[in-house]
Amino acid sequence: MRGRQSHQGGMFSYVSLEERVPAKHPLRAIRAVVDEVLAGMDTAFAGLYASTGRPSIPPEQVLKSLLLQAFYSIRSERQLAEQIDFNLLFRWFVGLGVDDPVWHPTVFTKNRDRLLAGDVAGTFLGAVVAHAKVKGLLSDEHFSVDGTLIEAWASVKSFRPKDGSDEPPGPGRNGERNFHGERRSNDTHTSLTDPEAKLFRKGRGKEAKLSFMGHVLMENRNGLVVGATLTQASGTAERSAALDLIGAMEGRHRITVGADKGYDTADFVADLRSLKATPHVAQNISGRRSRIDARTTRHSGYEVSQRCRKRIEEVFGWIKTVAGHRKSRFRGTARVGWAFTFATAAYNLIRLPKLLATAP
Repeated sequence: MRGRQSHQGGMFSYVSLEERVPAKHPLRAIRAVVDEVLAGMDTAFAGLYASTGRPSIPPEQVLKSLLLQAFYSIRSERQLAEQIDFNLLFRWFVGLGVDDPVWHPTVFTKNRDRLLAGDVAGTFLGAVVAHAKVKGLLSDEHFSVDGTLIEAWASVKSFRPKDGSDEPPGPGRNGERNFHGERRSNDTHTSLTDPEAKLFRKGRGKEAKLSFMGHVLMENRNGLVVGATLTQASGTAERSAALDLIGAMEGRHRITVGADKGYDTADFVADLRSLKATPHVAQNISGRRSRIDARTTRHSGYEVSQRCRKRIEEVFGWIKTVAGHRKSRFRGTARVGWAFTFATAAYNLIRLPKLLATAP
């Protein structure tokens, strides 16, 4: 018998959000971990808020919403609020009931900015890594480091001489600007839009862009991020940040650290060994002598590290494409760094359901 459409909508629903989400949905495993992590951060949240005044959006809901934004490639916080309003799965994950009102995007943005003050992103990443279910998936001996460029939210036209000696762009929303014959460098020029962004070229033959540099420390067993930071872009930033990330590890013993050819310098290799870390750095023998000799390369573990270190590109690929940080939506090192670090925590969480399902 042919079914008939009913155009009369029901006024009430007697099915809870918990029942509507499938038992095997990947977000269930993620939410269980996130809820425990956020419960442990309660003291950190308490220090960011006054004891009196109008209640704000709970920080737990702000962070869960930002996780959804990264998981589902939602391009703006205005669209995020709209999605939460009509998507029952998103309401369930954030902790809103079916009839609970969704906050205005501007209010959400102000509440998110409050979390910048307490380095909540770094604390959240550390808490995720220290969680009992995650800790069992990590290697405590073998790691990899690398950096990537995060394009700044600033146009090259905003990169102007510090002394104001150039001609301004033409009138209009996107005025013409002739750069031919003009020498530009970070020493003489600065961006009027984001003064902390630096003009940087990743390699020969590639265009220079206003950028920041994100750095990641990855463990080699499952390719999860155990440390992240962001700096201004420079030729030595990758090596300096790598040493800072490795030095910040607590209670560690001798480890191995894999890296690409850009880390094959005398200073970095020596500093790495002073930190009780064996440098499994790719040899750079292009017209020069590598600082990594047969004492290191003869071991089978060196070849394994060189294979595993390439997985760090998967982290950068996900952050830039899925989480939407190829070009940052923020300005300034603090804000861009907060978003980058939080995105690395989201990367760890999105990989948890499959890793936990196959864990012994």
